[in-house]
Amino acid sequence: MNFALKDEQLMVRDMVRKFAETEIKPIAAELDRTHRHPEEICRKLGEMGIMGVAVPTEYGGAGMDNVTYVLAMIEISKACASCGVIVSVNNTLYGHPVKTFGTHEQKLKFLAPVASGQVEGCYALTEAGAGSDAAALRCRAELKGDKYIVNGTKTFITNGNVARYCVLAATTDPSKGYKGVINLIVDLKETPGFRVGKIEEKLGILASGTAELVFEDAEVPAENLLGKPGQGFQQMMAGLNAGRIGIGAQACGIGRACLEDAVNYSKERVQFGKPISSNQAIQFKLADMATELDAAELLLLRAAWMEDQGMDFEMQSAMSKYYASDVAMKAAIECVQIFGGYGYTKEYPAERHMRDAKICQIYEGTNEIQRVVVARKLLGMR
Repeated sequence: MNFALKDEQLMVRDMVRKFAETEIKPIAAELDRTHRHPEEICRKLGEMGIMGVAVPTEYGGAGMDNVTYVLAMIEISKACASCGVIVSVNNTLYGHPVKTFGTHEQKLKFLAPVASGQVEGCYALTEAGAGSDAAALRCRAELKGDKYIVNGTKTFITNGNVARYCVLAATTDPSKGYKGVINLIVDLKETPGFRVGKIEEKLGILASGTAELVFEDAEVPAENLLGKPGQGFQQMMAGLNAGRIGIGAQACGIGRACLEDAVNYSKERVQFGKPISSNQAIQFKLADMATELDAAELLLLRAAWMEDQGMDFEMQSAMSKYYASDVAMKAAIECVQIFGGYGYTKEYPAERHMRDAKICQIYEGTNEIQRVVVARKLLGMR
């Protein structure tokens, strides 16, 4: 078994690490404070190929693999979790279904601008009554002539307030359950009947917009259908499997930031005449954080490698997402504890890491749902 990364993977990781350290990390606190969308960062990451890492170059991407994507996501999220989730949505929740199920023409028109970082994409799945129960959609798409007429409201949509393009999950007939689900590609800037609704005030990832998308007799060309009618639910599950690796990598990056900050602070903070890093209680916390984060990263790299090999990675994706996010949350709590009172203030990034880490246990399938996925795979259930 070879654990060594390829030269190209190392090169991209080091390139992204340098960019994150010099251009993202210095403005992370300001982005968190102002809730500003980091457009200039997105454009530069696009030029580097990071907004479409595993997308073929023909469609604006870097043409690399998903292992490279995980490495890049960890480095970006270590510097700024908000930037990390924006990159994740572009690459997977939006990019994966269009790349995998779109026609050549759809990819040229709707994937290339997003993968090259010119604009952002989003995936509109969640509704007020359809979160973990993704098949319970009520957003309706009725085919009339050469257009789908869409009515419904989507909630908690990452990038929804800034995205140009959207993959929209809707149902042609609610009575059909998952068999009625379709995915439509929507140009949010050129669709009559669409508007951005409420923009959420959140606990963390504050530079990443989370919005309500409202469709009122919105007209979407029928040619924007991904695949065929009735295939939407399977497309959705495939996209979520890929997306969970990205969120796991985001969580791992947050955890890495917690560990690095805690190590540095423990060596600088002096109490009772010596650095607190000399205390075994602190050393044990740091050792556990490092061990668990390494385990999380290995799970993520395995899942990404399996995806690259064309293997079934559903269970490994779920494992890596829920383990990495649980570990990140634990690391964030311990980081605040090591910082003590300072960890509870905005003078240091520890409190931001803790606010940012929590969402990783919730979105793209709660960690409880991930455990259901793993258990059903183990038991041979569907």
